[in-house]
Amino acid sequence: MAASSTNPYSEAGVDTAAGDRAVELMKSSVRATHGPEVLGGVGGFAGLFDASALLGYTKPLLATSTDGVGTKVAIAQAIDKHDTIGQDLVGMVVDDIVVVGAKPLFMTDYIACGKVVPERIADIVRGIADACTATGTALVGGETAEHPGLLGPRDYDVAGAATGIVEADAVLGADRVQDGDVVLALASSGLHSNGYSLVRHIITGAGIGYGDDAADLGTTWGEALLEPTRLYTLPLLRLLDTLRPSTGSGTAQGPNEPSAVHSLSHVTGGGIAANLARVLPVGSWAEVDRATWSPSPIFRVLSDISGTGLESTEGTWNLGIGFLAVIDQRQKDAAITALAAEGIHAWQVATVGTGARPAGEFEEGAKGVDGGAVRLVGAYADGAE
Repeated sequence: MAASSTNPYSEAGVDTAAGDRAVELMKSSVRATHGPEVLGGVGGFAGLFDASALLGYTKPLLATSTDGVGTKVAIAQAIDKHDTIGQDLVGMVVDDIVVVGAKPLFMTDYIACGKVVPERIADIVRGIADACTATGTALVGGETAEHPGLLGPRDYDVAGAATGIVEADAVLGADRVQDGDVVLALASSGLHSNGYSLVRHIITGAGIGYGDDAADLGTTWGEALLEPTRLYTLPLLRLLDTLRPSTGSGTAQGPNEPSAVHSLSHVTGGGIAANLARVLPVGSWAEVDRATWSPSPIFRVLSDISGTGLESTEGTWNLGIGFLAVIDQRQKDAAITALAAEGIHAWQVATVGTGARPAGEFEEGAKGVDGGAVRLVGAYADGAE
């Protein structure tokens, strides 16, 4: 009796040929992120990265981060637009590494889907690769897994992990923060990748479709909500170098001299207060002045639709602030100027205090960190920033 030519794996819903096609489509994008320190090609079981450069460090520390994009992918799936989700992933993963002052080295990604559509996977990976290039990160490997029966044909989720390096005596953190340090806010590009469960709840409750025109935002709802996450890694690494001290002769003292940037906070899940509290020392406090900025239109429109005030979303959305930098007060103007040259609007929102704390409720620490105390005060400014 002749053997059946049917592939039982294909009958179960897994298309290995489509997976191979996806790899072919993404190869050039991935290779574009590789410098001479990346060994081997695309498709190996493991990525190889030449660590010889670490020999030049006195005490190198590896920094690592892992994350996903969350339910923002549901909007990408709804409007069949997948070329920006990759930047969101890199923003969530690699920008966490720079918080400790580390330079990213390499990243890997993981895509789980119900059905491999090669062009869709290639779009996602192309976005990841482009953002890796923009942050100086090599994309050294990844995995695409087809999960029929667990995920629908149009469903997918993305995750990634990255590794960076920092000299031990250059690590940023709460221990460097001093009384009188200023807190600078760095503008976000929009919602970034947090709070999308609330966004989708508001949109669905209002009967709005992602293809509908969002008149106040100048585009469709789907396009507005997929605005990619701003990438801060290279501008912040350059800021750290710009604000390192110099000797009396003006000669730089070297890359290991402490920067005037004392701590950084990536404003992701938990909002402004919780994420700032994580990078302030125990016993310190800061009052973030809402009057120093006006949240972007996307936040105001969503808040109006839901019938709630912006203040009620402060633990969910970034409200226009993507990063916070705690720096020596004497370097405030230099920092703002340097960031402006990078195309990032920055402004002072608070001053760190270590003395008697004002009366009232503060948010203290977050996510298991016994940090400082932070609260938002005042009313948001009206109109554009």
